[in-house]
Amino acid sequence: MHFKPPETLLTPAMRDVIARMARAGRTPLHALTPVEARTAYEAGSGVLEIPKPHVARVQDFSIMVRDGHPVAARLYAPTTDKLPVLVYFHGGGFTIGSIATHDVLCRQLAHLAGCAVVSVGYRLAPEHRFPTAANDAWDALQWMADGAANALGLDASRLAVGGDSAGGTLAAMCALLARDAGLPLALQLLFYPGCTAQQDTPSHRRFASGFVLEASDIGWFFNHYQPDRAGREDWRFAPLNAEHVDGVAPAWFGLAECDPLVDEGILYADRLRAAGVPVDLEIYRGVTHEFIKMGRVIPEARQAHGDAARALRQAFGLKPW
Repeated sequence: MHFKPPETLLTPAMRDVIARMARAGRTPLHALTPVEARTAYEAGSGVLEIPKPHVARVQDFSIMVRDGHPVAARLYAPTTDKLPVLVYFHGGGFTIGSIATHDVLCRQLAHLAGCAVVSVGYRLAPEHRFPTAANDAWDALQWMADGAANALGLDASRLAVGGDSAGGTLAAMCALLARDAGLPLALQLLFYPGCTAQQDTPSHRRFASGFVLEASDIGWFFNHYQPDRAGREDWRFAPLNAEHVDGVAPAWFGLAECDPLVDEGILYADRLRAAGVPVDLEIYRGVTHEFIKMGRVIPEARQAHGDAARALRQAFGLKPW
């Protein structure tokens, strides 16, 4: 079997984005300190985004987690009605990213899906290594389910969880913990989630360099979040290592074809399906990791926003737009 060279799979628009990134000559993330990398990611996070959607309600607050630390959160709601809630975890390899870097995406999901979105600013590595982000994510979801949603004027009986990349890992983990805790979730919304303990799938090799998320960046993220390689086998780090996945919430996957993480996303989707979990899997052709934050120039990003919103509307029993 003969495969096309990976770069020929890219759409012209995606190829142009990568060429512009190369011409900009920015220092790669793995060559920066975590603080420098956060600053660089923050500065560039909105460059390729769609215009900021207006939503009727934006509210900042904090969530007290198990060790008494307040974790930042932001609520987005398209109306002041009592809406169902998507609890969302941003991407960034557990090391970079924030509520601010994913502001436009969360606004767009709230706007299109007609639901509330609560974006959670879980603590980052290396200051807070594994399992701090995992604990923060689960504590935030439980907090919403245990009355906070009602206190915010939202519908605690209709909850979903979602995230992109590392945030997708956290969302998948939360869906497993929710099953074990008897907490019903309407959906797990997973944009290119990390699911494996090691970088050992064919897509990790095929898209190791030149496709936005570099193999060296993944290693840098992993080493900050969980430097103990054996410790990465914990299912909270790698959901594919969960003992069993039956009974978890239905899942919607939005994967990028030219992404080191695409194979593990497919593997996790297949594992859920085999366990009888309803799964909707979309693979967006010719685009890379991070594409959902490039909606100004990448049409597939806008398509993914709409597809994710439709999945949320269906899961929450809301009318199609």
